[in-house]
Amino acid sequence: MDVGISLSNGYSLEYKILIARCYLFGKCCETGDCRVVNNITGLEADLNGQLHGQHLAKEVVIRAVQEFLQSPRPEKALVLSFHGWSGTGKNFVARMLASHLYRDGPKSECVRVFISLFHFPHHKYVDSYKDQLKKQLTETVQLCKQSLFIFDEAEKLHFSLLDAIKPFMARYDNRDQVDYRRSIFLFLSNLGGNTINEVTLDFWRAGRAREEISVEFLEQRLWRELQEPAENGYARSHLLEENLIDFFVPFLPLEYHHVKLCARDAFLARGLPYTEAALDEVARTMVFVPREEKLFSAQGCKSVSQRINYFLP
Repeated sequence: MDVGISLSNGYSLEYKILIARCYLFGKCCETGDCRVVNNITGLEADLNGQLHGQHLAKEVVIRAVQEFLQSPRPEKALVLSFHGWSGTGKNFVARMLASHLYRDGPKSECVRVFISLFHFPHHKYVDSYKDQLKKQLTETVQLCKQSLFIFDEAEKLHFSLLDAIKPFMARYDNRDQVDYRRSIFLFLSNLGGNTINEVTLDFWRAGRAREEISVEFLEQRLWRELQEPAENGYARSHLLEENLIDFFVPFLPLEYHHVKLCARDAFLARGLPYTEAALDEVARTMVFVPREEKLFSAQGCKSVSQRINYFLP
């Protein structure tokens, strides 16, 4: 088989060499791209075992990603928007997705991470940023048909940057003869955290389990907060009004026992022994709010892995 003839000229030389090797050794991957593994079983197992206090995030992410990957011809790229306080697991889930969808995990050439204030710090250069961003998205999809784009601190992105990448997330229009329908976009934001926390606190005060909270119950409240006039890209861009976001994924605030589980995981990850007393000591170093109930960790599980150093023999 003449691999060079069979492949589109739009693919990079590295991609052609990769596929050629697959054919030569008779080991073509099920996905058609050896860099893509799409291990949904492993993803689900790790979410269940390592993501604490987030029944909604687990449910929505697994369902959305699995259905998207199983679709033979998706109409558009998959767009997920993660919302909640810092330290509740948004970045953790994003990294986990990269690790289970790609052979090389977050380091894969199929994965691009953009941090708003790091990559796009100055509004006066927004026109230049738009051109650079669109170029990077196009080149990544040409290199890897199933690409993963992660935008951290998404609420701080200039609204015109969000609008500039709308066509990449919209229904397929043969843009630049590049097919973006197999791409996945993740937006990570602290926006909506106050609404999510208020709902969780109301359930606790009413004596109801947090697991009773449904996505449907949160969705309208979350939508209203995202559209409030403010200096955030969501409110000023056209992402919401054009319904380009497929799923809003709420991350609930973490309680004391969730922080203990994070501490346990941090000990295990370093191969260190631990006791219940040690886990309690780590959890007690965190700040809990509101002032009256002291129910939720103000930092989620952020910094827990560093704090265990203070309790080592």
